[in-house]
Amino acid sequence: MNPGAPDSPFLWNVAGLLGEPPGSERTYEIDGAGIDLGEDLRLAEPLAGRVRLIRTNRGILASATLGAALDLECSRCLREIAFPVGVRIEEEYLPTIDLSTGRAMPADEEPDVLRLNDHHELDFETPVREALQLAEPIAPLCRPDCPGLCIVCGGRLDEGSHDHPDDDIDPRLEALRGFKAAGD
Repeated sequence: MNPGAPDSPFLWNVAGLLGEPPGSERTYEIDGAGIDLGEDLRLAEPLAGRVRLIRTNRGILASATLGAALDLECSRCLREIAFPVGVRIEEEYLPTIDLSTGRAMPADEEPDVLRLNDHHELDFETPVREALQLAEPIAPLCRPDCPGLCIVCGGRLDEGSHDHPDDDIDPRLEALRGFKAAGD
C-alpha cells in the first residue's frame, strides 16, 4: 500500500524523492482504499488505481488515475445504486522546508499552490476527495431507460401494472371531461 503512512492511503513521505534529480519517480498502486467524502456522499466500492509521483525542478508532480463507485440514489425511481466513477488528478506540490538546509521555503510568492508538510510528506487526500465530489452526477440513473415512479401511486413503473381507475373529479370540472384536445 503506502510505506509513508499505514493509516492513510494518500500520504507519502517524499524526502527521498526530493533528494533525487528531476524526472525521478515513484509509482504506488491504490487498492481497496476508503476516503471520507463528506456528509452527503459515500463510496459504494473502495478506490483503486495508480498514483505516480515525479520529481520536478520545483517539487513533486502527483498524478493519479482512480476508479470507485459512489453510493447514490436513482433520480427517477429512487433506487439505491452504486454509480461507477473514474477520476484523473494532476497536482504539483512544493516543499515548505529546504531538504538540504532545513530552512523554511518562502510561500508568499505562490500562496495557492499545494505544499508538502514540514515532514516532507505529500498529502493527496484533499485533491482525491474534491475530484470524487466533482465526479458526482447531477441526476444519476440506475439505467438510461429508467421509467421512474407512477405519479398516482408512487410505485416504480417497471414493477407491475399501473392502471389506476379515474378518481372522482370535482363536480365543477366534470364538464371538462368531454373535451378533447385538437388532433385527438
